[in-house]
Amino acid sequence: MAAKMDEVNAVVRAHDRDRYLSALLAPEAARPHLMALYAFNAEICRIAGQVSEPQLAEIRLQYWLDTLDGIYFGDEQAHPVAIALATAIKVGDIPKFALQRLTKAHQADFYSDPPPSLFDVESQLGETESSLIKLAAMILDQDAALECDEAAGLAGVAYGLMRLLNRLPESRAFKQNLIPLDMLAARQIPLDGLYAPEHEAGAMVLLADLRHLAQTRLTEARQAAWTVKPEIFPAFLHICLTQNYIAKCTAKGVAVLRQGCDFSQLGKQWQLWKASRSHSY
Repeated sequence: MAAKMDEVNAVVRAHDRDRYLSALLAPEAARPHLMALYAFNAEICRIAGQVSEPQLAEIRLQYWLDTLDGIYFGDEQAHPVAIALATAIKVGDIPKFALQRLTKAHQADFYSDPPPSLFDVESQLGETESSLIKLAAMILDQDAALECDEAAGLAGVAYGLMRLLNRLPESRAFKQNLIPLDMLAARQIPLDGLYAPEHEAGAMVLLADLRHLAQTRLTEARQAAWTVKPEIFPAFLHICLTQNYIAKCTAKGVAVLRQGCDFSQLGKQWQLWKASRSHSY
């Protein structure tokens, strides 16, 4: 079992470093279950980058949906992530529909069509980033998790917006369009013009708009932090990195389009440790 957990941990470490580092600071008993949930999410998130055609991505997504069916039917699993997830589901009493909804919400990643509006972006982040926080909270304490919906919703959107900005260079390589059409239209940027030098001024304003929204949602999430009991705080711990992402993005300006807004692992570890001590994000 230890060898299989090593494989699960490796998936999170390679594909979701923020949550990997935050899970290391969670209570020891909950740590493997959080890693299992995050590894499952990482496997779903990286499908789009593993294949060249949306149809192939849909097949891989269906594999994980079928795997969920098997877990809930009590079938024996072979995949290390599925084995670990089955235990995490029992610990958190996680309903199948919640994991199915999280999985299906990533279907949009397979296609190059941009989201129609900023509202759609926030809704998508609510179905993915925010839902993942809530599921992690259920693993930590089912009763306390009932009270954190608002905080999870706002925090997930704030963090998700900065992850979106950090993914812009990668999305360009995969010919994905992450910026909603209404924001592009407002800044008079054509669909294929975000990275063009002649639209740099509009792109700078657009990036500032997204940073401002992320800051607003983070502030609102902090105002709702009183609903996040200490037992479930580890599910929110990675949110403390959002402020650093905003600062990095602000300093880089339009260079975020080419470089993203990530920062060092040492900086993340220090920020996560401080937040774990203060129970604040």
